[in-house]
Amino acid sequence: MSDTAGDTVAGKLLVAMPGIGDPRFSRSVIMMCSHDAEHAMGVVINKPKREVKLSEVLGHLGLEAGDNLSARVVMDGGPVRPDRGYVLHSADFAAHESTQDVAPGIRLTATREVLEAVAKTDAPKEFVLALGCSGWGAGQLENELKENAWLVVDADNAIVFDADHARKWERAIKSLGFELSQLSSTQGSA
Repeated sequence: MSDTAGDTVAGKLLVAMPGIGDPRFSRSVIMMCSHDAEHAMGVVINKPKREVKLSEVLGHLGLEAGDNLSARVVMDGGPVRPDRGYVLHSADFAAHESTQDVAPGIRLTATREVLEAVAKTDAPKEFVLALGCSGWGAGQLENELKENAWLVVDADNAIVFDADHARKWERAIKSLGFELSQLSSTQGSA
Protein backbone atom coordinates (compact mmCIF):
# COMPACT_ATOMS: atom_id res chain seq x y z
CA MET A 1 0.00 0.00 0.00
CA SER A 2 1.18 3.47 -0.71
CA ASP A 3 0.68 6.32 1.67
CA THR A 4 -2.17 7.88 -0.24
CA ALA A 5 -5.26 8.49 1.87
CA GLY A 6 -7.24 5.71 0.17
CA ASP A 7 -4.66 3.04 0.92
CA THR A 8 -4.15 3.67 4.62
CA VAL A 9 -5.88 2.04 7.54
CA ALA A 10 -4.90 4.90 9.86
CA GLY A 11 -8.02 6.04 11.69
CA LYS A 12 -9.71 2.65 11.25
CA LEU A 13 -10.20 -0.33 13.50
CA LEU A 14 -8.40 -3.57 12.69
CA VAL A 15 -10.43 -6.55 13.84
CA ALA A 16 -8.69 -9.92 14.07
CA MET A 17 -10.28 -12.65 12.00
CA PRO A 18 -10.96 -15.98 13.70
CA GLY A 19 -7.91 -18.15 13.18
CA ILE A 20 -5.50 -15.20 12.87
CA GLY A 21 -2.73 -17.59 13.92
CA ASP A 22 -1.08 -15.30 16.48
CA PRO A 23 -2.50 -15.85 19.97
CA ARG A 24 -1.38 -12.36 21.02
CA PHE A 25 -3.95 -10.93 18.61
CA SER A 26 -6.77 -13.45 18.95
CA ARG A 27 -10.09 -11.52 19.04
CA SER A 28 -8.21 -8.19 19.11
CA VAL A 29 -9.60 -4.85 18.10
CA ILE A 30 -6.86 -2.33 17.28
CA MET A 31 -7.32 1.42 16.83
CA MET A 32 -4.90 2.23 14.02
CA CYS A 33 -3.06 5.46 14.78
CA SER A 34 -0.68 5.64 11.83
CA HIS A 35 0.00 3.75 8.61
CA ASP A 36 2.20 4.59 5.67
CA ALA A 37 4.57 2.75 3.32
CA GLU A 38 7.24 2.41 6.02
CA HIS A 39 5.30 1.40 9.13
CA ALA A 40 1.97 1.01 10.88
CA MET A 41 1.10 1.52 14.54
CA GLY A 42 -2.04 0.93 16.56
CA VAL A 43 -3.32 0.27 20.07
CA VAL A 44 -5.33 -2.78 21.14
CA ILE A 45 -8.48 -1.46 22.82
CA ASN A 46 -10.17 -4.62 24.11
CA LYS A 47 -7.60 -6.59 26.12
CA PRO A 48 -7.47 -5.43 29.75
CA LYS A 49 -4.31 -6.05 31.74
CA ARG A 50 -6.19 -7.59 34.63
CA GLU A 51 -3.29 -7.13 37.02
CA VAL A 52 -2.83 -3.39 36.36
CA LYS A 53 -5.17 -0.56 37.36
CA LEU A 54 -4.96 3.10 36.41
CA SER A 55 -4.14 4.06 40.01
CA GLU A 56 -1.01 1.88 39.87
CA VAL A 57 0.23 3.43 36.62
CA LEU A 58 -0.35 6.94 37.96
CA GLY A 59 1.25 6.01 41.30
CA HIS A 60 4.36 4.81 39.46
CA LEU A 61 4.62 8.34 38.03
CA GLY A 62 4.07 9.97 41.41
CA LEU A 63 0.48 10.92 40.53
CA GLU A 64 -2.74 10.05 42.31
CA ALA A 65 -6.01 9.07 40.68
CA GLY A 66 -9.35 10.28 41.98
CA ASP A 67 -11.62 7.68 43.52
CA ASN A 68 -13.78 7.57 40.40
CA LEU A 69 -10.83 6.45 38.24
CA SER A 70 -8.55 4.48 40.57
CA ALA A 71 -10.01 1.05 39.72
CA ARG A 72 -10.18 1.72 35.98
CA VAL A 73 -8.49 -0.98 33.91
CA VAL A 74 -5.48 -0.49 31.66
CA MET A 75 -5.33 -2.13 28.24
CA ASP A 76 -2.58 -4.35 26.88
CA GLY A 77 -1.98 -2.21 23.79
CA GLY A 78 0.32 -4.71 22.11
CA PRO A 79 3.75 -6.29 22.30
CA VAL A 80 5.80 -3.23 21.24
CA ARG A 81 7.19 -1.01 24.04
CA PRO A 82 5.04 -2.58 26.80
CA ASP A 83 6.51 -0.17 29.34
CA ARG A 84 5.17 2.92 27.55
CA GLY A 85 1.69 4.39 27.98
CA TYR A 86 -0.52 5.33 25.05
CA VAL A 87 -3.75 7.23 25.71
CA LEU A 88 -6.52 7.26 23.13
CA HIS A 89 -8.89 10.02 24.09
CA SER A 90 -11.72 12.28 23.02
CA ALA A 91 -11.00 15.51 21.14
CA ASP A 92 -11.60 17.70 24.21
CA PHE A 93 -7.94 17.34 25.26
CA ALA A 94 -4.71 18.22 23.49
CA ALA A 95 -1.09 18.38 24.65
CA HIS A 96 0.06 20.62 21.79
CA GLU A 97 2.53 18.82 19.47
CA SER A 98 2.33 15.64 21.58
CA THR A 99 -1.26 14.95 20.56
CA GLN A 100 -2.10 13.34 17.24
CA ASP A 101 -5.52 13.27 15.60
CA VAL A 102 -6.30 9.63 14.82
CA ALA A 103 -9.94 9.65 13.65
CA PRO A 104 -12.86 12.06 14.01
CA GLY A 105 -13.28 12.60 17.76
CA ILE A 106 -10.31 10.35 18.63
CA ARG A 107 -6.80 11.52 19.48
CA LEU A 108 -3.63 9.87 20.76
CA THR A 109 -1.27 11.31 23.35
CA ALA A 110 1.70 9.29 24.60
CA THR A 111 3.23 11.77 27.04
CA ARG A 112 3.00 12.36 30.77
CA GLU A 113 0.84 15.47 30.18
CA VAL A 114 -2.31 13.47 29.50
CA LEU A 115 -1.77 11.32 32.60
CA GLU A 116 -1.26 14.45 34.71
CA ALA A 117 -4.57 15.76 33.34
CA VAL A 118 -6.26 12.48 34.26
CA ALA A 119 -4.86 12.68 37.80
CA LYS A 120 -6.05 16.29 38.19
CA THR A 121 -9.52 15.44 36.87
CA ASP A 122 -8.81 17.63 33.83
CA ALA A 123 -9.01 14.40 31.89
CA PRO A 124 -10.53 14.07 28.48
CA LYS A 125 -14.20 13.13 28.74
CA GLU A 126 -13.41 9.71 27.29
CA PHE A 127 -10.08 7.90 27.32
CA VAL A 128 -8.39 4.51 27.18
CA LEU A 129 -4.91 4.00 28.64
CA ALA A 130 -2.89 1.18 27.13
CA LEU A 131 0.58 -0.07 27.95
CA GLY A 132 2.39 -1.01 24.77
CA CYS A 133 1.29 -0.76 21.18
CA SER A 134 1.15 -2.88 18.05
CA GLY A 135 3.55 -2.18 15.22
CA TRP A 136 4.32 -3.40 11.73
CA GLY A 137 7.29 -2.81 9.45
CA ALA A 138 7.18 -1.91 5.77
CA GLY A 139 4.81 -4.25 3.92
CA GLN A 140 4.03 -6.43 6.94
CA LEU A 141 0.50 -5.17 7.60
CA GLU A 142 -0.27 -5.07 3.88
CA ASN A 143 0.64 -8.78 3.66
CA GLU A 144 -1.54 -9.62 6.66
CA LEU A 145 -4.45 -7.74 5.07
CA LYS A 146 -3.97 -9.67 1.78
CA GLU A 147 -4.00 -12.91 3.78
CA ASN A 148 -7.34 -11.89 5.32
CA ALA A 149 -5.97 -11.87 8.87
CA TRP A 150 -7.82 -8.64 9.64
CA LEU A 151 -11.11 -6.94 8.93
CA VAL A 152 -10.96 -3.16 8.50
CA VAL A 153 -13.81 -1.31 10.21
CA ASP A 154 -14.60 2.40 10.44
CA ALA A 155 -13.65 3.81 13.81
CA ASP A 156 -16.55 4.05 16.21
CA ASN A 157 -16.09 6.13 19.36
CA ALA A 158 -18.65 3.95 21.17
CA ILE A 159 -16.49 0.88 20.55
CA VAL A 160 -13.16 2.60 21.24
CA PHE A 161 -14.17 4.18 24.55
CA ASP A 162 -16.77 1.71 25.87
CA ALA A 163 -15.87 -0.13 29.06
CA ASP A 164 -17.50 -3.36 27.81
CA HIS A 165 -14.18 -4.73 26.55
CA ALA A 166 -15.41 -8.31 26.25
CA ARG A 167 -17.91 -7.41 23.50
CA LYS A 168 -15.84 -4.95 21.41
CA TRP A 169 -14.62 -7.62 18.99
CA GLU A 170 -18.12 -8.93 18.30
CA ARG A 171 -19.58 -5.41 18.05
CA ALA A 172 -16.90 -4.33 15.56
CA ILE A 173 -17.63 -7.35 13.34
CA LYS A 174 -21.38 -6.76 13.55
CA SER A 175 -20.84 -3.12 12.51
CA LEU A 176 -19.90 -4.52 9.07
CA GLY A 177 -23.21 -6.36 8.89
CA PHE A 178 -21.74 -9.80 9.62
CA GLU A 179 -22.67 -12.32 12.25
CA LEU A 180 -19.80 -14.22 13.86
CA SER A 181 -21.11 -17.47 12.38
CA GLN A 182 -20.51 -16.06 8.88
CA LEU A 183 -16.76 -15.76 9.41
CA SER A 184 -14.42 -18.60 8.61
CA SER A 185 -11.69 -19.55 11.01
CA THR A 186 -9.36 -20.34 8.11
CA GLN A 187 -7.49 -17.75 6.13
CA GLY A 188 -7.07 -17.50 2.41
CA SER A 189 -7.83 -15.46 -0.67
CA ALA A 190 -9.59 -16.11 -3.92
